[in-house]
Formats: sequence, structure tokens, C-alpha cells
Amino acid sequence: MIGHLILRLTIWFLLTANFSLANIIIGVIIALILPRGFPGSERFRDWLQSFWKIIVAIPQAYVESFDMILNPHLEEEIVMERVPAPRSSRLIFLDVFLITFTPKTIVVKYHEEGWYEVHYVRRRKRR
Repeated sequence: MIGHLILRLTIWFLLTANFSLANIIIGVIIALILPRGFPGSERFRDWLQSFWKIIVAIPQAYVESFDMILNPHLEEEIVMERVPAPRSSRLIFLDVFLITFTPKTIVVKYHEEGWYEVHYVRRRKRR
């Protein structure tokens, strides 16, 4: 239970970027009233990998932001990416969150067959 509360609060703070007392109280209330569902079949290793990806994604988002400011990114493409291994809905949510967190990518659609449709913004290729 504590693990789910911490995960929900972490996601809440990443989304709101506000650590005021009122926001902390709202985050705790929302984390407590959200339905818990059935126990997940996720492996601990999958969760550790996801948390490592979150830690790496934060500085990567800043680097990509400055890169987009300094160098125009005018080309776009949509790529189908395979969902890694059988994933629970919680891990799929974290995958979508991580892909969308960086400014150059966004998940357009999740396909039940195990694919993400990802929109990329890229620099124009030099000829």
C-alpha cells in the first residue's frame, strides 16, 4: 500500500510541479481515494527499470528542450514501437508517461496488440 501511495504521489508531483502545502494535501487525498485494483503481476525488476528510466528522463527532457530552442526541429514522423514484454496496465501507464515526458516524443495511441504509436519531432536531415 505504501509503495502505491509513493508512486501516485511521485506522479502527482511530476505532473503539478508544485510542492505547496495545499498541493501536497490534494495529492495525498487523490492518492488515497484512487481505486487500488487487484494486486499486480509486475516483477520488482520491471519497476526498478521504470524508476531508473524516470531518473534518466528528467535531465533528458531539459537537454531536448534546449536542443529544440537552439536548433529548429521541423520534421515529424510517427513510429510504431513494441511494448516491452507482457506489461501490466500500471507499467504501460509509466511507459506512456515516460515517452510523453520528453519534449520530442508523444504517444499518440496504445494498441492492445502490444504497440505504441509514437510521434517524433526531429531535426531536418542534412543533404
